[in-house]
Amino acid sequence: MAETQEYRTLRGAAEAEIEIKHSRFLGLVAPVASEEEARTLIAQRRSAHPKARHHCTAFVLDPDARTRRFSDDGEPAGTAGAPILDVLTGRDLTYVLCVVTRYFGGTLLGAGGLVRAYGEAASAAADAARIDTFAERTPLTLTADYALAAALERAARSAGWSTEAEYGAEVALTLFVPPAELDSGLRTLADLSAGSAEATAGENVWARV
Repeated sequence: MAETQEYRTLRGAAEAEIEIKHSRFLGLVAPVASEEEARTLIAQRRSAHPKARHHCTAFVLDPDARTRRFSDDGEPAGTAGAPILDVLTGRDLTYVLCVVTRYFGGTLLGAGGLVRAYGEAASAAADAARIDTFAERTPLTLTADYALAAALERAARSAGWSTEAEYGAEVALTLFVPPAELDSGLRTLADLSAGSAEATAGENVWARV
């Protein structure tokens, strides 16, 4: 299997609520960096809604989404955590948590009804979130005068590379170049600076694209 070179995650948390036969389903999605952070947020959600009957969860971690956990939290097996997880994986999301909190309304929904309800609540929360794509990039860092920095930033935009800059007497510029295009990035730098500028290539990072 080819190595993962990009992934999709959330820019921030989002919430949504649906009601089915008087039961309220409150969906929360949030970006998380680790299993510990996911479990901390789940505990916070429980504290925020102490009277709710269930807090069903799923989260996905790692760039290739290899870590997947879910919990039915007392609902019949397979009716809550799994459909929530299906929403996350179906949207190719990772480093993401979803908690669906249920306030029971007195009417049993049946297994099929629960699957639909939890899936719909998770989908509604995910629909409200903004998605970011991160890709593996090699940072090329250099110091340049303002004219060269502007030329390099234009070239980077044309090539689809992202940049970061700190402005002082000169510009500390970083180009985030796809690893497969590293030679092209170095050639662009050499051409635009007439060979006068040198860049330091760092370890690969995950950069927003």
